[in-house]
Amino acid sequence: MFGEIGIRGNPETGPLRVPVSGEFVFSYNLKLTTYNYSDLCYNNFMKNMLIEESVAKALKKKKGTVCCAESCTGGLVSSRITDVSGSSAFFLGGVVSYSNAAKTKLLGVDRAVIKKHGAVSPQVARLMAEGVRKKFSADHALSITGIAGPAGGNKNKPVGLAYIGISSKKGTRSLKVQYKGDRLEVKKKFAEAALKTLLKNI
Repeated sequence: MFGEIGIRGNPETGPLRVPVSGEFVFSYNLKLTTYNYSDLCYNNFMKNMLIEESVAKALKKKKGTVCCAESCTGGLVSSRITDVSGSSAFFLGGVVSYSNAAKTKLLGVDRAVIKKHGAVSPQVARLMAEGVRKKFSADHALSITGIAGPAGGNKNKPVGLAYIGISSKKGTRSLKVQYKGDRLEVKKKFAEAALKTLLKNI
C-alpha cells in the first residue's frame, strides 16, 4: 500500500505542517520541515513569476521605459515583454535588425565596425543598444546579436554565442553569453538572458 501525505494548516493562525501516514512499499528516511505559511506562499510566488513580469514590475515602479534591438532572437525578447498586460505603459518598441544592412540603416551601426569585429561582437551589441535607445528616446535599451545555429558558427565564434547590449543614462555595456541546444532552445536561452540582463540594470 502506498503512503499518503496530508496537508493541514491555517494561514492566519499557525504554521503549515505536513504529517505522513500509511505504509510504504519501500523504506525511506523522511525529514519533515515546518514552514511559515506566508513565507512559503511568497517564495512560491517569486519563484513562479516570469522574468518579463519582474521586468514590468521594476519598470512601472521606477516609471521607466524600454526598447529592444534584436538580431538572432528575431523579436522574441519584445514578444515576451509584450506578453505582459499593460506593457504599453513602458515598452516603446523594438527593431528586428537581422541583416547587417538593417543594423546600419535602422540603428546607425557603423559598417566599418561590423567589417572589423563582425556582426556578432560586443562592439556591435553596444552600438545596437545605443542606436535603438536614441531612436525611441527610451530610458533603457536592450540589444542582442548572436548565432542560434545550427549553421553560421566557427572556431572563434561558435554556435550558441551571443552578445547582449544594455544602454541607459548610466552608460552602455555588453555581456557575453553562450549556450548549447538546438536552434529554438538557444533562441529561448538568449531571450531569457537578455531579459535577466535588463532586469539587473533597471
